[in-house]
Amino acid sequence: MNASPLLVADVGGTHARFGITELQAGMRPLLNNRLDLDTQQFPSFAQALKYYVTQIGSVSLPRAAAIAAAGPVIDGRVELTNSQWSICDSELRELGFEKSILINDFEALAHSIQTLEPGDVRSIGPEQHGAESWPISILGAGTGFGVACLVRHGAQAIPLITEGGHIAFAPTDDEQVRILQKLRRRFERVSVERILSGAGLESLYQIEQGFAGSEAAIMSAAELTARAMQGEPHCWKTISLFCSIYGAVAGDIALAHGARGGVIVAGGIAQKIEPLLLASTFREHFESKGRLSRYVQSIPTKLLIDPDAALRGAARAAVETWQS
Repeated sequence: MNASPLLVADVGGTHARFGITELQAGMRPLLNNRLDLDTQQFPSFAQALKYYVTQIGSVSLPRAAAIAAAGPVIDGRVELTNSQWSICDSELRELGFEKSILINDFEALAHSIQTLEPGDVRSIGPEQHGAESWPISILGAGTGFGVACLVRHGAQAIPLITEGGHIAFAPTDDEQVRILQKLRRRFERVSVERILSGAGLESLYQIEQGFAGSEAAIMSAAELTARAMQGEPHCWKTISLFCSIYGAVAGDIALAHGARGGVIVAGGIAQKIEPLLLASTFREHFESKGRLSRYVQSIPTKLLIDPDAALRGAARAAVETWQS
C-alpha cells in the first residue's frame, strides 16, 4: 500500500481527537495536525470535523478517514454510549471521504498494541513479560468503560470487539455489597461502567460520604481526582476504593479472555491518577481470584500512557482493512 494521507479520529463522550497521518504497512503512524476538541461544544461529529478543518488551515483534508468511536458499531453506524453524537458511513461519504472505516475505540486500542514502544506503557505491579501468542486484554475507564481483546495465534493478531464494560458489577466484600445496593436504587441494573467511569467515580464519592454520615457536596470527577492527588483524605479514600474495584474487574476480564499475554489499562482516569494507581491495591485485587490466583499472578498489567494510541490504532486498522 502506498503512503497516502489519512484523517484519524478518536471520538469519545468527552473529547474528540483528530490528526492526520501518512502510513505504510508495518510503520508506526506519525501524527500531524493533532487537535483535541470538547464534544460538548459541538452538536454533532460533522460540526466538530468542520471546525477541525478550519483550524488546520491550508492543509488539505485527506480523501480517506479512520474513525474510532466510543460505542458499538453496527451496520456502519455508531451511536456514542455517553454522548448524543452518532456517526455513520454515509455521513462520512457526504463529508467528502472517498473511503473510510468506522470502528469501536477499544478495537482501535487493540490494533495499536503492536505499534507501542516501551515508553508508551508503565508496569502496574511487578515487571513481567506476557506469554507469547496468548490474548491481551485492553480495558479502561474514562467517560465510560471500554473492553477489547487482541487474540493472537501464531503470526496473526485479531482484535475482538466487546461491550465488556456493561457486564454486571460483582462486589467482592461487604462494603462493595452496600455500594451495589445503593446503586440498585438508582439504576435498574448496575454495570461495571456505573462505577468505573467519571460519573461512577462521582457516585462512589457521594455513597462513601453517606456511609461516613456526612452529606457530600456534588464534586466532578476531575476535581475529585485533583484533590486526591493533593492528599485530601476523603477523595483519596474514594480513589483507593475505585482502584481496588478496578483491579478486581481487570482480573475478571483477564480470566474471561485467557489474557496470559497481558492486560493493558487505558482510559483517561488511570492516566490522571497514575501515582495513586501504582501505589494502590489494584494489583492485589487483580490477583485475588481464589483457585485461579496463581493463573493471574503471571499476567502482566500495564498502564497505557500514550494519549494517541487510539489514533495510531485507527490508522493501523485502515491499512489492514484496505490491504486485505
